[in-house]
Amino acid sequence: MFFAIIPILILVLLVSAIRVLNEYERGVMFTFGRYTGTKGPGIIIVIPLAQRLVKVDLRVVVHDVPSQDVISRDNVSVKVNAVIYFRIVDPSKAIIQVVNPFEATSQLAQTTLRSVLGQHELDEILSQRDRLNVDIQRILDATTDAWGIKVANVEIKHVDLSENMVRAIAKQAEAERDRRAKVIHAEGEKQAAATLAEAAHLLSAEPRALQLRYLQTLADMSNEKTSTVIVPLPLELMVPLLDKKN
Repeated sequence: MFFAIIPILILVLLVSAIRVLNEYERGVMFTFGRYTGTKGPGIIIVIPLAQRLVKVDLRVVVHDVPSQDVISRDNVSVKVNAVIYFRIVDPSKAIIQVVNPFEATSQLAQTTLRSVLGQHELDEILSQRDRLNVDIQRILDATTDAWGIKVANVEIKHVDLSENMVRAIAKQAEAERDRRAKVIHAEGEKQAAATLAEAAHLLSAEPRALQLRYLQTLADMSNEKTSTVIVPLPLELMVPLLDKKN
């Protein structure tokens, strides 16, 4: 009976010794507790009781960072969440240097998000997300490099404001639009005044041009559908007649 069980035990040991790793997987091998290399992909032979193989997935992980309470540099409280894209590039470091690489990266992303955004004002957080994404990604990547993790990208998803802050921003935007409208109107008045001054200077230099302009104005008035037209008679038109009489 005992000799009949021996072949079955040997077969079980042989089956358990064979491991298959996919193309996106690597195996960190430990022999009697010591790191002896990274294996895969393909068929890997693991010596039972002597070796242990830890699988590591090399695919990109998409992690949603929970919403964080952030106080900006101008003392405005907002809630910000983000998403990070990272993957393991060194399986041995990811297993040996950190207990849970995914959880460690998530916690680091939360603290880094609060730290970086807290150094900027609310207007910068709302309008300069691309630059903030790059800053957060650079800090995360520098820290996770020791864990064998590469942070590929960071994207700030939502910035939630309180209702009072939303109303304050709307009032500020309306005031800014009014200011721009007034500046544009003032610039238009300035340009119109300069044009009128130039035209007056040209007309004053040539009296006949002023008389032609006066006659053109009378012609324009005659086209209007009015019953009574009061025509002022400028003295400039009388000067040639007086000169001829003299």
